[in-house]
Amino acid sequence: MRAVWYDRQGPANEVIVTGELPTPEPGTGQVRVRLEASGVNPSDTYRRRGAVPAEYPRVIPNSDGAGVVDKVGDGVPARWVGKRVWLYNGQRNGRWMGTAAEYIALDADLVTELPDHVSFAEAATLGIPGMTAHGCVFAAGPVQGKTVLVTGGAGAVGHYAVQLAAWAGAQVIATVSSDDKAQRATAGGAAHTINYRTEDVAARVAEITRGAGVDHVVDVDLGGNLAAVLGSVRENGSIAYYASNGALEPKINLRALMGKNLTVRGFVLPTSPHATRKRAQLDIAAFIRTPNRILSVAGEFPLYQTAAAHLSVESGGKVGTVVVACAR
Repeated sequence: MRAVWYDRQGPANEVIVTGELPTPEPGTGQVRVRLEASGVNPSDTYRRRGAVPAEYPRVIPNSDGAGVVDKVGDGVPARWVGKRVWLYNGQRNGRWMGTAAEYIALDADLVTELPDHVSFAEAATLGIPGMTAHGCVFAAGPVQGKTVLVTGGAGAVGHYAVQLAAWAGAQVIATVSSDDKAQRATAGGAAHTINYRTEDVAARVAEITRGAGVDHVVDVDLGGNLAAVLGSVRENGSIAYYASNGALEPKINLRALMGKNLTVRGFVLPTSPHATRKRAQLDIAAFIRTPNRILSVAGEFPLYQTAAAHLSVESGGKVGTVVVACAR
């Protein structure tokens, strides 16, 4: 099969190689997917650059993808063959072979059936972004009737968080950095947007909620947003964060957390509980079957230009998820 890989960590245009590798065979409990699209997430670029130690001598990058099941292993019903699917945790949890290839073999548990009206490129955006958003939105339980603050509500994860929270019956407030991003968050279901560059987030939240604060926060940068988030969440509220690039070791007023009786929870998809991930797959499958959902492809590159796709993610400013077309 055609595939992309790296044998050492480093800059994308120095370490990524394109060539031929043996086509994998599905093992017990696995399916093989003929890949049509591969999603490139920031975490894929971090791993390639060396942010975490190399786990394997060779890595086919990228965790997310979509395609068609063409073969099943022992213990997997034959009905899966021919089904369109999206998948996550490709190059994670003990697998060196990710989705930047023509085929992948992985546990059937990690694939979800894809309706015909969703393109493979769109489906490749659902893995890390969609499931991380789901894990954070519902970290403290149902959100129906609650007010949820989503920071970075136009980003890849944030925009799915806005949509999923609104879909589940929450009133959503989203922070953004521009008018264009405000329009994007509003299109996703945000009832209110706050430009964090020009407005006091906590003050605007107090105004919107009439001083009550929000029930739950989905946060893109807890270290960088700590003051605004703590000032926005009500007593007995909750915070779920999935990144903290602004400050990995922030100074935290523990008395403020304790005084509000807050629940604070970090989230990372590969090690999240199995039940959490299965619920996310089921909910996302229902979510994408409803009308007017926005599944954002930021750009599309052929397989042999995977290095360029990684560089596009690293350059910042993308709207949605960069996708590699595995069949091109």
